[in-house]
Amino acid sequence: MSMVIEENIMVPMRDGVKLATDVYRPAQQGQWPVLVTRLPYNKDRRFPFEYPPFTKEKRIFLELNFDSARVVEAGYVIVAQDTRGRFASEGEFEPFVHEVEDGADAITWAASQPWSSGQVGMFGVSYQGLTQWEAAREQSAALRAIAPSQSPGWHVYPYQGGAFLLGVALGWATGVAMDEVQRWVGQGRATRAELEEMMQASGDLPALFRRLPLVDMPLLQGRAPYYFDWLSHPTLDEYWRTLIQEEFYEQVTVPALTIAGWYDHFQREDLEHYQSMKQRGGSALARSLQHLVIGPWSHGNFLRGFRERTYGAASFARDLLTDLHLRWFDHWLKGIENGVEQEKPVRIFVMGTNVWREEEDWPLPDTQYRPYYLHSGGHANTATGDGVLSTAQADAEPEDVYRYNPRDSVPTMGGAVNSLGMLDDVGPLDQRQIEAREDVLCYTTLPLERPVEVTGPIELVLHVSSSARDTDFTGKLVDVHPDGRAEILTDGILRARYRQSLSSPVLMEPSQVYELRIDLEATSNVFLTGHRIRLEVSSSNFPRFDRNSNTGGTIASEQEKDFVQAINRVYHSQVNPSHLVLPVIERDW
Repeated sequence: MSMVIEENIMVPMRDGVKLATDVYRPAQQGQWPVLVTRLPYNKDRRFPFEYPPFTKEKRIFLELNFDSARVVEAGYVIVAQDTRGRFASEGEFEPFVHEVEDGADAITWAASQPWSSGQVGMFGVSYQGLTQWEAAREQSAALRAIAPSQSPGWHVYPYQGGAFLLGVALGWATGVAMDEVQRWVGQGRATRAELEEMMQASGDLPALFRRLPLVDMPLLQGRAPYYFDWLSHPTLDEYWRTLIQEEFYEQVTVPALTIAGWYDHFQREDLEHYQSMKQRGGSALARSLQHLVIGPWSHGNFLRGFRERTYGAASFARDLLTDLHLRWFDHWLKGIENGVEQEKPVRIFVMGTNVWREEEDWPLPDTQYRPYYLHSGGHANTATGDGVLSTAQADAEPEDVYRYNPRDSVPTMGGAVNSLGMLDDVGPLDQRQIEAREDVLCYTTLPLERPVEVTGPIELVLHVSSSARDTDFTGKLVDVHPDGRAEILTDGILRARYRQSLSSPVLMEPSQVYELRIDLEATSNVFLTGHRIRLEVSSSNFPRFDRNSNTGGTIASEQEKDFVQAINRVYHSQVNPSHLVLPVIERDW
């Protein structure tokens, strides 16, 4: 089936602002269901490289989600729209502010066109996913289903465990701001010299990550004011409560196919959407027909795999994602009885064995949450230390001690970092370089005599003290291969002042022992026979997270001269039983 492409149709919103919209539709006459995506990243942005089967004529933010030609050939119209104030659209860009109303208006327009059957779905990754959740809140009768992928949902809260997600937040704000300046040059609101300065600075993100204080970012002044708002509100205060609508899930009444990645920085939000919609969705249909797919993917990376590992066809998931979307929308927009409502709602990729598996729910109903206790003779520093991880509880053991120096922080090595444009630094990378540092504690099991599957959310319970009034503690789950390769699976952090609440920080008393509970997010991995399970503990993971200055002060306003070193201790004994809680699945192999 041949395709007609109509570009830059200016679609009016309810306040008169017009948004640039492209339409991809079958050339033959007829009325077709419509798939809408809305994005701030340029609907017309092409692949910057020749990467079979993609050419420079292909639009990135269509092809990231599925094979657009296949979708049109299957009898769908695709509508792609620049969000307000971005690229060819009118208005001013305010992240997340107008997406409810503008999204609903885009749906109404798509449903009313002569080539439309009146049945509308939405799709897309990252901000494209957020625009789906937001538009669904208006409960348009034409919107039948959504398929958000790796999405923050209806808001962005750029903190984890109280630590600022520096790599994601600054990387995103810088990219968006550069696009803004480029747009302003065309409007006569900025000079070519300003654009060149912006491009040069944004081309060296590591230098921007190191810049202090964090609030001293002239590159973003007047171009990304929201970034400074984020830094000004490190606690979960009224600013965030205004943005985080408690009734959000009750407002969404349509089925959702949520697509997540084990190495995606929005994994936590995706899992929350699936679970909360099942409990609180605004209709019986929405509550009973939520589907979840979790693959071995980082953010927006469905096409290229990782530098040090691929997972076969799952790493190059274009055909898989196209099949998933067509099956989902064939049922909800075309009424085809293809078994979507009868199939198991959860599909996960299990790393280690590298297989797809269908499940009844998330977390898996047969999960056994099993504690693995930390042990050592007081020298768990580095992978060659005496740290041990086992199911036996500790007795009387000396604590482990390390010095955290924010001037020499532990560097981020893979994991769930922002992967767009930085694929070499993301995902399942070898951690041996990190584990050679004295400020990284390593606790490792003996080689496994049989496979151990870990699938689900992971929590680290640490009993700690510090010489500082505030410091961070990080945890990382690692699969150690027989050849010594130490592959990151997932990680997390807790800023100690937020140990009781993200909204009410309380500083530590030096040398007092506290229990911290650190969310290490989720994974699905089979530790194979001969492999070992390892836990890393430290106090930094930079620039994935900002550095804690250890002063107890306002971190975003502090300079390097304000940094102090912290002596941090991890206790493991009967009285202070530090342990890692693993979601173990025991089934017949």
